[in-house]
Amino acid sequence: MSDNSPSVPLAEFTIPPDPTETEPFVPLVEVKKMNESPVVTPTTPTGNGTPPTQTTNGNSIVATKSVSDDNSIFSVFYTLGKKVAIVGSIYLVGYMGWSVAWLIAPVILSVARDQLAKTSEKKRDIAKASALASEKDVILARIDELPAWVYFPDVERCEWLNKILKQVWPNANHFARTLVKETIEPNVALALANYKMHGFRFDRIILGTIPPRIGGVKIYDKNVDRNEIIMDLDLFYASDCDINFYLGGMKGGIKDFQIHGWVRVVMKPLIRSMPLVGGLQIFFLNNPNIDFNLVGVIDFMDMPGLSDLLRRIIVEQIGNVMVLPNKLPISLSEEVSAVALKMPEPEGILRIHVVEAKDLMKKDISVLGKGKSDPYAIINVGAQEFKTQIIDNNVNPKWDYWCEAVVEVSQHAILVLRLFDWDRTSDDESLGRASIDIASVIKKGVVDSWLTLEDAKHGLLHVRLQWYKLTADPNDLQQILLETQLLRVTSMSSAVLSVFIDSARHLKQARSSSKPDPYLVCSVNKQKQQTAMIMRDDSPVWEQGFTFLVSNPDNESLNIKIYDQKTGNDIGQYTYTLSTLLKQFNMEVIQQPFQLQKSGPESKLYMSLSLRILKPGEIDKDSDALEQVAALTRSSSVKTPDVAAVSPPAFKASSKRLSAESPISEEDPVAATKISPAMSASTSSEKPISELATSVLTHRFPDSTSSPGEHGLGRMQLSIRYSAQRQKLDVTIHKIQKIPLRDPSNIPDPYVKLYLLPGRTKESKRKTSVIKDNCNPVYDASFEYLISIAELRQTELEVTVCTQKGFLSGGSPIIGMLKIPLDDAEITTQTGLNSWFDLQPEIRHE
Repeated sequence: MSDNSPSVPLAEFTIPPDPTETEPFVPLVEVKKMNESPVVTPTTPTGNGTPPTQTTNGNSIVATKSVSDDNSIFSVFYTLGKKVAIVGSIYLVGYMGWSVAWLIAPVILSVARDQLAKTSEKKRDIAKASALASEKDVILARIDELPAWVYFPDVERCEWLNKILKQVWPNANHFARTLVKETIEPNVALALANYKMHGFRFDRIILGTIPPRIGGVKIYDKNVDRNEIIMDLDLFYASDCDINFYLGGMKGGIKDFQIHGWVRVVMKPLIRSMPLVGGLQIFFLNNPNIDFNLVGVIDFMDMPGLSDLLRRIIVEQIGNVMVLPNKLPISLSEEVSAVALKMPEPEGILRIHVVEAKDLMKKDISVLGKGKSDPYAIINVGAQEFKTQIIDNNVNPKWDYWCEAVVEVSQHAILVLRLFDWDRTSDDESLGRASIDIASVIKKGVVDSWLTLEDAKHGLLHVRLQWYKLTADPNDLQQILLETQLLRVTSMSSAVLSVFIDSARHLKQARSSSKPDPYLVCSVNKQKQQTAMIMRDDSPVWEQGFTFLVSNPDNESLNIKIYDQKTGNDIGQYTYTLSTLLKQFNMEVIQQPFQLQKSGPESKLYMSLSLRILKPGEIDKDSDALEQVAALTRSSSVKTPDVAAVSPPAFKASSKRLSAESPISEEDPVAATKISPAMSASTSSEKPISELATSVLTHRFPDSTSSPGEHGLGRMQLSIRYSAQRQKLDVTIHKIQKIPLRDPSNIPDPYVKLYLLPGRTKESKRKTSVIKDNCNPVYDASFEYLISIAELRQTELEVTVCTQKGFLSGGSPIIGMLKIPLDDAEITTQTGLNSWFDLQPEIRHE
């Protein structure tokens, strides 16, 4: 076209793609002639995969996207609404006479949110480009997130597998749609229904053209059963998916879905006929990194509360399907029963004790500046999540929180602990995190450690972990029951119950016009598990497995109920007493029919049951926790302590406690039986200690005293006991007797204060109530301290008896004091230390 040609209107034409072109589609560029200098800007293809329409005007070629008239009108109204909102907000601020902070704060929050959204979008774009590129481009584009084979020498490259995935990916959409519709959709809908949001359903599920990428593969050839093949895959999926869903009357979508984590594939059992593998078990070892972009009405209306809730629920439900202890089983041969493939097989139980934290960051803002924090901890083992209580206004919280996690696979499994500061008005802020490899806990048996918090300026977390393996010997039950009783934590378990719900037959009709929509709920105590719902079937096949923690199999039962979802009616029940399972061979019941109650005469439930007893794992001799286990053994082995094993200093201290007791007559055998072996040994050197150890009786100490003590200040009865399992020190102030009356008109009002030394910190302070006008007060008040056994041996208990009135002529409120070393071996026994102590004069301290 020449420069003298007349100008013509802007014409639009479409450049058709070359039918012989085999190269992948390259994004077009937009070229404009501006001041004789071409400007090149990239454009992207349209959402449906077709190239955009191109227009030309003179020497300019402009790539444009056709926009409908409706969208143009909508865009105009949307822009107009934004302008009105901005101008109106400024007018409102001026009209109300508010501070300029009302205007600045929303602007800052809006800019920060936009920047965060841009950063997330940039990360997703880089990840998507990496998934499409070659391996060299992956390394260059994601230098901070290299493939696994770069870091781990036992992880191999697997480009051959990536080529296979690329070839089969177009056929995977149907399987993924079925999995999402049948498994994830009903669980998301149920979770949203708890928040009064109903009507969630997926409308369209298209995975896109970008297949997952495997960064490396590891094959296990050691410590593996010969009947299985185990391999781990470093999976990275950055999709161009197109997923639409409805939530009530609102329509939304999911774009740029990404997931990254280690996937384990277990091929078992191996069979002698093709395909040589009976089935697959696919699952994530730990929670993967999941990210996606919400689009549609939910994102347009800018509802962060709703979008955040929906995002969290979707991530949780993905974890509930494919993160341990949940697995995705796939059957490959009819020779293998569903029980062998889908019944849970726990490797063991991890008992977790979150004790306390120290020196946490201060996140709350007060009038005077930085206040304290309201910390709580979240514990994750795979998809299992536990949460401690919230400790208000404290950067040195003591939770004493116990929980137990079922560990299906210990290799590469990680215990993650995250600390947060609870906030009433906004999102909770992170106080740091810590993680422990579960395999190291299994190796040591017991781990007691202070963990340095990551992603935090400072802070320590005290946790205690113990590993329990599973046995099929019912004789091990009494030992674990005794151990849990010593813990004095009612939520601890002694056994694990695995339940496999296969199917039901001939259920009764909940409605006369059609068959029921049955689902099954099984429960043990407060634990509940639920199968999927089967549409229009009176003989449903569920083939789902569940795991339950059992406190005591002798007095617990498995309760099963089958409901019709449409009507909510109960169409079948069954109760199985677990004590019956203890008598079965290998404590198992495999694929047996059970007659359903409150159903038809032919209604049966087919299920399998397996019970396993907890047994403490072997303790590593080099473990730091071995010393604590020894103390634990001492405290739980014999109720009557062996006095011969007590060291001479401890023996001497025991005799001092009773040295000022009223004299015991040799002719009074009843009184003599109330004396401890230590006292008897101190008064009679003719008898050896080993003989006196056998004469320990239940009532070792008298309930009252007739002596005012060595210093004439009275005597106090105390009970001190330390539980090595719970790492808890229990101190009970029973009573005080023979407080001297210095002034008949001034009767003391005694109370007791406790401190742990050295330090005498405010956190260790404990105090009884005040008893008015009493020289023989009775308190029976118990106090607890969380303290490790290593700290216990370096700690003293300071007990101070005070009065609200002046006791001495100088007006001092202190009546008497005690300092008791806590390294006494008797304190760690099951019965603990229970004795009378002579009150001593006030000891001045710095």
